[in-house]
Amino acid sequence: MKQVQVIKWLIQNFYILLIVSLIFLVVIFWRYSQIAENFQPEIIEEVVTTSNINEPIQPIPLINKVNDKKAKLGGKLFSEKLLSHSNQFSCATCHNLSTGGIDRDINDNGIKGVVGPINIPTIFNSKFNFRQYWDGNAETLADQAYKRVQRLPLMGSSWSEAIAKLNKVPEYVQDFAQIYPDGITANNVSEAIATFEETLTTPNSRFDKFLRGETNAITEAEKTGYMLFKSYGCVSCHQGVNVGGNMFQKFGVMETYAVTRGTVTQKDLGRFNVTQNGQDLYVFKVPSLRNVAITPPYFHDSSAPTLEKAVGVMAKYQLGRELSGPDVALIIKFLQTLTGEYQGKSL
Repeated sequence: MKQVQVIKWLIQNFYILLIVSLIFLVVIFWRYSQIAENFQPEIIEEVVTTSNINEPIQPIPLINKVNDKKAKLGGKLFSEKLLSHSNQFSCATCHNLSTGGIDRDINDNGIKGVVGPINIPTIFNSKFNFRQYWDGNAETLADQAYKRVQRLPLMGSSWSEAIAKLNKVPEYVQDFAQIYPDGITANNVSEAIATFEETLTTPNSRFDKFLRGETNAITEAEKTGYMLFKSYGCVSCHQGVNVGGNMFQKFGVMETYAVTRGTVTQKDLGRFNVTQNGQDLYVFKVPSLRNVAITPPYFHDSSAPTLEKAVGVMAKYQLGRELSGPDVALIIKFLQTLTGEYQGKSL
């Protein structure tokens, strides 16, 4: 009897229930549309720059969020020569942003005219490296900045000396007080510099545009070069967002490069200098190939002045291959598409 009454009630009120249901669905749809409208740009960016691209190389994200106040302060400190013992060198001295984030010298140059033993890598896109320095001696950018100030022959200072100098500059005292409750400290200086360095990304290379679906962003020859880069196995070490920078590898898998080159020095020992582990002899952080066309010379010892030389050495010592001239030329054409933009301008 109760079931019959319920059915009769539903029949009598069918249209009312239908209208209420439609109103409910409209409200739900409207609410979902509002949420989608508010968050869609960020979601699209995340999907387009990473997960939807079925390639071993990923494009540099177009969105790069950092603490603006810390980055601005870090930018000043990046060019601050007071951080060096001689007041003549800054981070920007070696990491020149107008020349690809390097100085393009064979070795690093430091205080009192002392020439350092190793080639300076680019600071651009270093935020994507899993470690810093060729031997991975710094785990983070802040750690690198902290060690750089004290490192010989580069800055050759001490933190007590550097902080004393900065405290004599009212502008720095004021800037740090606004951001850091404890003022000017070694950790705060290092963090500020690292935050600025996190802004030094170079997205929107022609290859990144290609990865995002602009098929005509690179030429057919450049596409062939990329195919060779993958088929020969270069991509086994040079992949990810930074086209490298995310692993250690022995320089000379087939034969030890430094031994064949002759006169092995401490800089050739690589990661061994940090760990003292025999398995780390001649092991280095795989360098990023981002902007590689404008950052010669190549390798930790600067022994390759051109990309032609570098590609040939890599093929022989890492892959055990002798590449033909045309194949080397095509791979270089691909590498040239990795030059990105900084602050909206091509490097």
